[in-house]
Amino acid sequence: MKRKILVIQQKMIGDVLTSTILCEQLKKNIPDSEIHYLIYSHTEAVVANNPHIDRVILFTQEYRESKPAFYKFLKEIKRAKYDTVIDAYGKLEGNLVSLFSKANIKISRRKWYSSFIYTHAITNAIITRTKLGLAVENRLSLLSPILPEVTNLLKPPKIYLTHTEIDAAKDFLEKKGIDTSKHILMIGVLGSGKNKTYPLPYMAKVINTIAEKFEGTLLFNYIPSQKKEVEKLYGLCGEKAKKQISIEIYAPSLRSFLGVLHHCQAIIGNEGGAINMAKALGVPSFSIFSPWITKIAWDTYNSDNMNIAVHLGDFHPELFENKSKKELKKEAFGLYQKFEPSFFNDDLKKFLKGKIFSN
Repeated sequence: MKRKILVIQQKMIGDVLTSTILCEQLKKNIPDSEIHYLIYSHTEAVVANNPHIDRVILFTQEYRESKPAFYKFLKEIKRAKYDTVIDAYGKLEGNLVSLFSKANIKISRRKWYSSFIYTHAITNAIITRTKLGLAVENRLSLLSPILPEVTNLLKPPKIYLTHTEIDAAKDFLEKKGIDTSKHILMIGVLGSGKNKTYPLPYMAKVINTIAEKFEGTLLFNYIPSQKKEVEKLYGLCGEKAKKQISIEIYAPSLRSFLGVLHHCQAIIGNEGGAINMAKALGVPSFSIFSPWITKIAWDTYNSDNMNIAVHLGDFHPELFENKSKKELKKEAFGLYQKFEPSFFNDDLKKFLKGKIFSN
């Protein structure tokens, strides 16, 4: 009889993608296991076709808004009769899913208000021991009660595109007038929120630096609701950069965006979901961290200089001494103003020379 395991990751795209490493390790180390993955519905695209996941369970908006619908869902979880539940985030919804599952083994992070629900509550590490990054290391620690050792940890989680999707993305770009035989760079121009977005005048300078020697196409990653901000950024860029930017190219779905990203030589911009997706596609990344985000957690898979990350704390660590994450979040905009592009200009040029110009 197969061992039935539920992995819960109710958060954003980067988190959902990163936690697929749990599914992969479980499937590789427990071959007869049946792995189910519970995620928010809008993050499904990054786990489609993943061979290590037997079933994706979508947590819909209805469950969040309707108590009767959520209770019905919890009863379905109970009927599924999971042997093991691994809750990677440990928010209230996940707590209740874990509780209702009646699984013999329930694992999550140690939190004072919910640890009683789980048979194993794992304390997060605060110091990284590898090049994987704390976000990865702490997830893998959740496997320790059932897998004392895990293997194949040097590679990032993977996004599985089909040949059809890759070909369709190439056709999409070419129909938009993009020469796919030349270099294409994706620019992550905006973060998931204002306090995760590098100031537009600074980002324009970054783009101008790229355009100084780069010959090819610059694509902007954004959603339609961000168009005004993107147009503002475009207006701040130099004339040489403007000639290389294809501002109107917008992939109609997340899967089609992934297909487009597959054809890029690198992604440069705000740290976030797109950076994590690039890593999962094997696309080199140069990410600019928000001052209030902990670099040690999300500077992942940087062992071979394939993925470079910069943070204000790399240059002015004294600005972060004795300050909590809450305090830094409040000061994010002021700290961003101190994070001038000149600080990492040499790092950016070195990245481009190594990953783009050498090819």
